[in-house]
Amino acid sequence: MANLHFHYGTMGASKSAQLIITAYNFRKNGNPTDVIKPITDTRFGATTINSRIGLSVDAVALPDLSSYTPLPDIRVILVDEVQFFQPSDIDRMVDIADNSGRIIMCYGLMVDSNENLFPASARLVAVGAKLHRMESNCQMPGCLNLATHHLRFDSHGNVIHNGDAIALGDDNYKSVCRRHYNEMYHSHTR
Repeated sequence: MANLHFHYGTMGASKSAQLIITAYNFRKNGNPTDVIKPITDTRFGATTINSRIGLSVDAVALPDLSSYTPLPDIRVILVDEVQFFQPSDIDRMVDIADNSGRIIMCYGLMVDSNENLFPASARLVAVGAKLHRMESNCQMPGCLNLATHHLRFDSHGNVIHNGDAIALGDDNYKSVCRRHYNEMYHSHTR
């Protein structure tokens, strides 16, 4: 079994819910598990990971992973919102996975709302993490296509094209299929 995994998908693909279920199952079966998230993710509190369906788990919030060292009994490390870490943090995870035999499962987004790979996500791909695409449907009314992109909206409902591609929370985002993304994001240029 691969020991470094990247579970990725759009917002609403149940990534955090799956992390919480995975933590529960590993712990239930006697496998001590660390749950980590970036300190910048304060949506549901400093040390909690919540899913949209109401599940939650306690987590350790870290600014980076440079000094993270799991306790000797830890067998599994679960990382939420991995896209907010740095490529050097992924290299730390690679070192832990390769030299300790621990299983590391990262959960997060692959691309931002401007179709750019997050640097940490790109690093996970580059170092050969086993990729697991988590699927959800487009959030446009009546569309059943696979959601592959995120659209970010301002307070007036206009698609944001410039500036930061990251904002915490999902009130101003929609996960959409490629067709709807191209229609809405590129409509002013095509």
